[in-house]
Amino acid sequence: MDSQDNQHHILSLIVDNEPGVLARIAGLFSGRGFNIESLCVAETTDPAVSRITLVTSGNMAVIEQIKKQLNKLVNVIKVKDFTGSKCVQRELLLIRVKADAQNRAEILRMVDIFRARVVDVGNSSYTIEVTGDEGKVTAFLNLLKPLGIQEVARTGAIAMARDISKEGRNGKN
Repeated sequence: MDSQDNQHHILSLIVDNEPGVLARIAGLFSGRGFNIESLCVAETTDPAVSRITLVTSGNMAVIEQIKKQLNKLVNVIKVKDFTGSKCVQRELLLIRVKADAQNRAEILRMVDIFRARVVDVGNSSYTIEVTGDEGKVTAFLNLLKPLGIQEVARTGAIAMARDISKEGRNGKN
């Protein structure tokens, strides 16, 4: 099996900020049997334009097909696949974990080690915010599982290309 088979791909789409655009993109994926593993959408500095960051899996042929289909949609301005290119990638995790007298100090040590933040304190729980790449977020989540996770909200990946002046100009990515 080729190492490129079923690799995660982070796609960044610049789209018109109009009703129905996200539905058309999601319809394209579901209609062709492709899965969206995570999805983040927000307005850019231009209120007429949004950035959609989505993660999907597939071999290079499937990803090329997805990109071609996305580029055919009228409201899609630009599609970029960050896989294999220099980019900054982050996820956000909010997690509510059981925090009783026996484990509060342990939780706070983990928060410190992972450079996370306690954003809410309840009588029997902490709500913690952590940002980082997928590996960091997953590792933090796995460390807290034995302590009693009560609720999780996770953004999925967002990504931006690194400053090209740092990496040089070497064609399309």
